[in-house]
Amino acid sequence: MSDAAGHRVVIVGGGFGGLYAARQLGRAGMAVTLIDRRNFHLFQPLLYQVATGGLSPGDISAPLRSILKDDRNTRVLVGDVVDVDVAQRAVILHDDRRVAYDSLIVAVGMRYHYFGHEDWVQVTGSLKTVEDALDIRRRIFSAFESAEAEVDAGLRAAWLRFVMIGAGPTGVELAGAIAELKGSTLRGEFRGFDSPDAEVILLEGSARVLPPYPEVLSQRARTSLEKLGVQVRTGAMVRRIDAGSVVIETTGGLEETIPTHTVLWAAGMKTTPLADQLAQRLGVEQDRQGRLIVDPQLQPPGHPDVYIIGDMAHRSQDGVALPGIAPVAMQQGQYVAREIGRRVLGSGTQPFRYVDKGQMAVIGRNAAVCDLKHVRFGGWLAWVTWLLVHIAYLIGYDNRLRVLAEWAWSYFTRKRGARLITGEPPPQQPRILP
Repeated sequence: MSDAAGHRVVIVGGGFGGLYAARQLGRAGMAVTLIDRRNFHLFQPLLYQVATGGLSPGDISAPLRSILKDDRNTRVLVGDVVDVDVAQRAVILHDDRRVAYDSLIVAVGMRYHYFGHEDWVQVTGSLKTVEDALDIRRRIFSAFESAEAEVDAGLRAAWLRFVMIGAGPTGVELAGAIAELKGSTLRGEFRGFDSPDAEVILLEGSARVLPPYPEVLSQRARTSLEKLGVQVRTGAMVRRIDAGSVVIETTGGLEETIPTHTVLWAAGMKTTPLADQLAQRLGVEQDRQGRLIVDPQLQPPGHPDVYIIGDMAHRSQDGVALPGIAPVAMQQGQYVAREIGRRVLGSGTQPFRYVDKGQMAVIGRNAAVCDLKHVRFGGWLAWVTWLLVHIAYLIGYDNRLRVLAEWAWSYFTRKRGARLITGEPPPQQPRILP
C-alpha cells in the first residue's frame, strides 16, 4: 500500500463524523478530499434555537474551508455525490465529475421519515438544515402575525395553536422553546391577543416523551414541559395532516381533529437516496431505516477500502444498535481516521467501540435532563451542563463567544434577537372553524 502522503482519502459529508475524520487525517499528512453539498459545517443540535429566533444561522455554522485551512493536504469540494464506482474506486458527483480514492468514508446523515405520507412534507416544517430552521421561524412568527390580523376568535385560535409531532430530543426542545417564546419573549407585543394564550401541543405515539431516556428522566421532562404550558399528548397517532388541521387517533381508538396552521415534524428518520445506491453497489444489507449494516471496523463486508459512519451506519454494540447522535459520529470519525492510518502503515486493525458518555436534552430556561450513566439529574444544574457541553463542541472560537453572548443576553432579558420573518410568504390559508 502507498505511504501516508500519497494515500487518497475521500470523505463524503461534512457533518460531525466527516469533519472529525478530516481533521485527524489532515494532521496525519494524507491527501484528503472532503465533499459536501454545502460549504459549511452545521451544528445541528442548536438548529431549534435558530428556528425560534434565539440564534442566527451564522452562530451555529462555520465554513469548512476555514476549519480545515491549516491542513495543507486537505481540500474541500462543494458538490452532491450521487453514486460510487466501486470497481474504479471513484465517487461520482451530480455534474459527472469523478473523484478517485484509495479509502472512502461516507457520512451523509439522514432525513425525516413521513412513513409513506410524502404529501405531509408540504404542510409541515422539519428541522435538519438551515433552510428548515428559517422556514420554521417564518411559520412560527407568521402565525402570530396572522393571529393579530384575525378578528374572529375561533379562527385566531387555530393560528395560535402550534402542534409538534414527535417527542424525541428535537421535538421536546422545539416545543419547550416555542412555549418560552409565547410565554415570555412575545408577552405584551400584540394587541389582538395575549401571547401566553397560544397553545403548544406535543404529540407522541409511544407511551412517554424522550423514549430512549430512562423513564425517570422522561417523566421529569414531561413535568418541565407542562410547567411551561406545553400540552403533552402521548399514545397519539397522527392519521391526517392538511393545511388547517391535524387528525390524531387516541389510545382509545377515537379520532380527534386539532385545528392548526402550524405543524412541525420530528417523528422519524430514514436514509438519503445515496444510502440505497451505495447499498446496491456494495451488496450490503440495510435495516428498516435504510442504514447500511457494517462490521466491527465500520465497513461493509468485503470492502476494505470503504467506511460507513454516523447516522448512515447500523452498528450494534452489546446487542443494541448505536443511536444516530453526534457523539457517535464524532467517535466514529476519529476511529476511522486512526484505522486508515493503521492500514497504511500495515498495522493490525481494531474494532470500533463507542464510549457512551451519556445524553441530555433541554426543555427550557433552567430546565433540562441529563443521563450521564452513573448519575441522572435534571433542573438548573442539568441546564448549565447542557449549555457548557454545547458551547464546548461548537466549531470555532468566535462561534462560542457569539453564542455565549446571545444566551447571556437572552437569559437576563428574556428576549430573542433573530426574529426576522424571511423567505417567501406562506400561501393564504383557508378559514377553518375549530
